[in-house]
Amino acid sequence: MKKTTIAALVAGLFMAVPAAHADITIGFSGVLSGPQGVLGQDQRDGFMLAMEQLGNKFGDQKVNVVIEDDQLKPDVGGQIVQKFLERDKVDAIVGLGFSNVLMAELRRIKDSGVVAIATNAGPAPVAGKLCTPNLFGLAWQNDTMSEAMGQYVQDVGHKNAYLMTTSYQAGKDKLNGFKRYFKGDVVKEVYTPLGQLDFSAEISALQAASPEALFVFYTGGTGVNFVRQLRQAGVMGKIPVYSEGMIDSNTLVSLKTQADGNIYGATWAPVLDNPQSKKFVKSFEEKYGHTPSEYAANAYDAAYLLDTAVRKLNGDVSDRKAFVAAVKAAGSEFPSVRGKFAFNTNNMPIQNLYAFKAVAEGDEVVVKQIATVFTDHQDAYVSECNMK
Repeated sequence: MKKTTIAALVAGLFMAVPAAHADITIGFSGVLSGPQGVLGQDQRDGFMLAMEQLGNKFGDQKVNVVIEDDQLKPDVGGQIVQKFLERDKVDAIVGLGFSNVLMAELRRIKDSGVVAIATNAGPAPVAGKLCTPNLFGLAWQNDTMSEAMGQYVQDVGHKNAYLMTTSYQAGKDKLNGFKRYFKGDVVKEVYTPLGQLDFSAEISALQAASPEALFVFYTGGTGVNFVRQLRQAGVMGKIPVYSEGMIDSNTLVSLKTQADGNIYGATWAPVLDNPQSKKFVKSFEEKYGHTPSEYAANAYDAAYLLDTAVRKLNGDVSDRKAFVAAVKAAGSEFPSVRGKFAFNTNNMPIQNLYAFKAVAEGDEVVVKQIATVFTDHQDAYVSECNMK
């Protein structure tokens, strides 16, 4: 009886002491293989660099990161989110892949109430009628950088433009964004299959049309192939090329001076002048041996956003609604590489949009900021969102 009584007393003492907060678990998913794999790899590397700088903690809480490859397949992305929620018991999800993958994951994310941060995709439906309280677009709403290019091409004075992109949700969003601000004539819209790498037929049709300007959205290895084929066909230098997503630090490693003259819209580039951006670029180059892309920057931001939110809750993320509210509030407080940043009512960014230009200098190519096209820009779908 003594032993039983002592055991009960000891158990009672332990029950009387408040339990420490459990470790925080983050699920990262993105495309880590195939022609577009570099985009997901950069996001992973940017996020893990920030975690290292934060001591692998958010506030005082240890963070465990589970990493998965969605292979750019919507069904695989959906399975990963299900695994994160049911097996890994994650407190937040970061990454979430391309727009087609995110759309396949949306229902599970919404039903779970778990904080989810998209560091690449920002599809129009999620910004509008399908906006979700616990899903945050930290990178961009898909249309916005193309809107900046549409405005820039309008400002330059081109009377018509030829448009090309990959045939999926983000590609459609990009061209819609461009057309929203470009008031000239659209000579033609061309949508090519996801994964296509040979554009010889499309480039021949482009040359025959002889437009004043070309606007394109191709990313990763697809963009590299497209630029090379434009250069080989003699288009570069004859038709001004404007883009979004095609020129970044990764593709410039492959393209070098082949990218000379391309003007592109973006929310960030390594030349952006603010303390957090400089810290990020220096640390990334030292750790990984190359210059970071905006995809790495977005995920780096995600870690600092979560750290700020967790600190607001004193490390306790057990209440999912409170965690969601803390992330929303942290949007205007965390140290972003983009400088000023905030979440709109639809959980999409309010941020600046820039025009950058790839310029050949000898055998190398550098990126130069040539314009701030929009300041504190909001996406076009926020009025369709029922969140306030």
